[in-house]
Amino acid sequence: MVNGAGEGCTQLSAVADAVLYEGYLLYPYRRSSAKNRVRWQFGVLLPRNWVERDAPVTPGLSGSADSWYQQTECLVRARRGDAAVRVRVRYLQLQHKQVEAADGEGGHRPVESLRTADGAVQLSFEEAVPRETELVLTLEELLHGGRTVAVGAPAGAEYEPLPAGAGRTVRRRREVRAATTVVAEPLAPELYRLRVRTENSDEVPDPRAPRAAVLGRALLATHTLLVGDGVEFVSLTDPPAALAEHARGCRNAFTFPVLGGQPPESGSEDGATSASVLSAPIILPDHPQVAPESPGDLHDAAEIDEILTLRTMLLTDEEKAEARATDPRAARIVDRVETMPQEVFARLHGTIRSLTPAQAPAPGRPAWWQEGGDDGLSPTTDTVLVGGVPVGGGSRVRLRPRGRGSDAQDMFLAGRTAQVSAIFHDVDGSVHLAVTVDDDPAAELHGWYGRFHYFRPDEVEPLGVADAPDQVRPPRPNTPRPARPADRPERGRSDVRT
Repeated sequence: MVNGAGEGCTQLSAVADAVLYEGYLLYPYRRSSAKNRVRWQFGVLLPRNWVERDAPVTPGLSGSADSWYQQTECLVRARRGDAAVRVRVRYLQLQHKQVEAADGEGGHRPVESLRTADGAVQLSFEEAVPRETELVLTLEELLHGGRTVAVGAPAGAEYEPLPAGAGRTVRRRREVRAATTVVAEPLAPELYRLRVRTENSDEVPDPRAPRAAVLGRALLATHTLLVGDGVEFVSLTDPPAALAEHARGCRNAFTFPVLGGQPPESGSEDGATSASVLSAPIILPDHPQVAPESPGDLHDAAEIDEILTLRTMLLTDEEKAEARATDPRAARIVDRVETMPQEVFARLHGTIRSLTPAQAPAPGRPAWWQEGGDDGLSPTTDTVLVGGVPVGGGSRVRLRPRGRGSDAQDMFLAGRTAQVSAIFHDVDGSVHLAVTVDDDPAAELHGWYGRFHYFRPDEVEPLGVADAPDQVRPPRPNTPRPARPADRPERGRSDVRT
């Protein structure tokens, strides 16, 4: 056992659970909702021959892209010979809930829904089972080949009879085959690069099968928790100057490690460090925390507790009944909202975490942009050529998200028109257009405080040259920049309130 490791993991457990169930269900939490028919969008590790049926995957930090592996690399300082690291690999295993009605002859037939004698409605739907594998490795073992362990989950089935012999509920899971390798290499005295790589080791019979047909073989919402004993993890977003080059050498694929625990009360000349790390498929800042005002998870990407609570309150009795029948977690959300004390609801209205003197933005700069935050970048005046047309701040476009590899939320916006607010370059060297949708009544507000939808240049269609910027600036080289990844645009969104 690693002394003190349990305490470090406990501090991160709430955030890790929010990551685990990010997008598990989306408001209005009903099976009939179109949003809940396109699920499982973060940290999805599928069989390699399905993922690479057309071409190899392109590594990046975004965990909203399907992959067959996930790799975490981070810097650790170890000042003791008996130092050790506890690694926890966590994910969801897909489980199909099938309702079967009694056929009157001792058998059962599958149905989409069934109302039992007590008036309860049973619905067939997809659920998920949390899985976790934990291993502890000493520094000596890490430096001498490390260790590879199986982190998959077996197939299984459970049968639950329904009241009065109406039928039964059958929950079935397919086998998930996966392995994790943990190893370290020395970089300097007492400094090491730790690598955790998890791979889906399964193979599908038909690589051309639809995504829904292979999700049962996948690891969903995959992420990794690291806790050290005699080990300090070094921040990759705020490393000490002497370790900046080593930090840039860390290669993270479809995930990104951030420091866990409470943030320090004051800065340190030695850079940010912590005894724990969360490597998640959504971009988070160091020391992420769930807001203490939040009474519980709502599972909705970029969740805003107050508005989702209000909307859930406004569901009709029939809609609430369907939500309860859809999934036990949805039932708990509805029950929690209906019984929420007034003082708890009042806390959701908003809290000011800090007051920093605001500087007036320069003319033409939005309030959310910090001048000098990135040398050479000017999001509101930078442009990119799309089909030979310069597109930048103020341009109008039609959204054409790609079918494969696109965020599920983006697919709902296909064909809509939007206005470009800014051009961003992310840590992978990719270009993203930040847009507000034309028929969004809150578009102006979103633009003011910098909440956008993000699309790649090949996912938009310019609506003419009249609104294009007059001058096309030379394109910036698309080279990865490791600095401040939490501030870059990301297609996935987090329900961790920081």
